Amino acid sequence: MPSSRRNHFGSVRKLPSGRYQARYWHAAAMHSAPVTFSAKADALVWLASVETDIHRGAWVDPASGQLTVAELAGRWLEHDPSKRASTLARDEAILRLHIVPQMGGTRIREVTPPGVQRIVNGWAKERAPRTVRRQYDVVRAVFAYAVASDWLARSPCRGIDLPHVQALRRRVLSSDDVALIASAMDDRYRPMVWLGAVLGLRWGEVAGLTVGSLDFLRGTVTVSEQLGRDRKLGPPKSASGCRTLSLPRALANLLSAHLATMCVTATDAKRLVFQSPEGSPLDYSRWRQRVWTPAVEAVDLAGVSFHDLRRAATTALVAEGVDLKTAQTRLGHSDPRLTLAVYAQATTEADKAAADRLGERFFGTPSADRRDRRRRPGTGT
Repeated sequence: MPSSRRNHFGSVRKLPSGRYQARYWHAAAMHSAPVTFSAKADALVWLASVETDIHRGAWVDPASGQLTVAELAGRWLEHDPSKRASTLARDEAILRLHIVPQMGGTRIREVTPPGVQRIVNGWAKERAPRTVRRQYDVVRAVFAYAVASDWLARSPCRGIDLPHVQALRRRVLSSDDVALIASAMDDRYRPMVWLGAVLGLRWGEVAGLTVGSLDFLRGTVTVSEQLGRDRKLGPPKSASGCRTLSLPRALANLLSAHLATMCVTATDAKRLVFQSPEGSPLDYSRWRQRVWTPAVEAVDLAGVSFHDLRRAATTALVAEGVDLKTAQTRLGHSDPRLTLAVYAQATTEADKAAADRLGERFFGTPSADRRDRRRRPGTGT
């Protein structure tokens, strides 16, 4: 019979082999040390270290270290029921194509920072920096979940060097650019361009508009749903995304004419305003390839995305002096900093106007246009 001796925390017993096994009870389960010890004192020291970890809140389930990265990734995908379907599909694809093939069979306790760095370096040789960062973000989230679940004491995603991402300078679309894109679009989807540029709606919000969301009597459109990449309607990205926006008269007329052309009336309240030729919800990838890309290429604006229309709307709001709170509300931003830092871009006209105002302030020299106006009779100056 193997002998055992109780310690104030856990117990140590001598096995028939002559080695010592340390065990302890915690979190409603009995746990054993992952190894046996040649001396009882070593087993007691190990138990003392475990007790200290428990008191510090640094304890991890020793059995969880046996989880493979693939098993951990599966649990991570399932743990957040609030994750949007499109986000879930993207994360699943990254795990399946880029992470599990690299480290899926490795036990999570065996993954080290140098190992993660080697994988990142391999990605960097073949993929764009933004893609590498996106894939690494998934790895980091998976291991953060393991730490939060007490399956690991520390994440191996520490001190990882990532490739530098060059800041993109997106083209600021002018009203002429928007008109050109709209003129090159299929008639069935032309109003989508103006909804993006004038109201700043996201593609999913435009594609998710129903006939009932348009109120021509009040001149408003209500955004309460958006179409996901899975072609299903769901709530906007945040609570602030649910909003009712006033329509410029010209845009209201354009939408009314669109519905008339499609033989749609107010009784079709649940019908999508924009559908595929087959009458089904739009598929983003297919729409982009077959409708959007040919249109922007036809007017020499290749590379412009639908989201650039939203940036143009935000820039226009700022340039026209619309107050920040109103701009934030119309765009459905949860944080006003997004309105300024992410989307609003300085325009050439605004830059010139700023230079004129500063020149007049510091040098007392008005702009040429203002000097001309002062010379003209009948201007009142």
